[in-house]
Amino acid sequence: MGIVYVAVTACVAALAGIATTLALRPIRLARQAERLARSQRDFHRQREQLEAKFIERAAISGKPRGLRWTDVTFDDDVVYARDRRTGSLKALVAIEVCFEAIEGGGMEEVEAVSNVRAATAEFLLDGSRWRTDGRVYFNLAPSATVKYLSSDLELVAEEHAAARI
Repeated sequence: MGIVYVAVTACVAALAGIATTLALRPIRLARQAERLARSQRDFHRQREQLEAKFIERAAISGKPRGLRWTDVTFDDDVVYARDRRTGSLKALVAIEVCFEAIEGGGMEEVEAVSNVRAATAEFLLDGSRWRTDGRVYFNLAPSATVKYLSSDLELVAEEHAAARI
């Protein structure tokens, strides 16, 4: 009789735990959606300063070697991805970059230096504040960047400028 009582109690406790988890799931999902919406609003509020900081950081990175960043054009669309390891949110924005050769940098004779380069700029959510390290993924659109880094990133949301207007 004692073993049956313990087994029934354990089953009831397990079912109660499962029921509680299922009942709280919509609340947890709603909170996640609210945090994402707040993060998206904050990104757009800070975007102008973030873009300026990105250009500054990317330009001093020395990459690509022998080239000076002369112009960066940012797309309006944003892809949000979550780092699978840390859970931190990233905003990825398509950019077009123009360079010029640095004198003595070994790129003066390369004809392709003047070509516009497609890339993706990375922005990171640090608590409630967005920041950038000037990290750029050349030759990848934002969605392709997420796919390329799929072992590290998971797509959270895609935001198109036409949808925000």
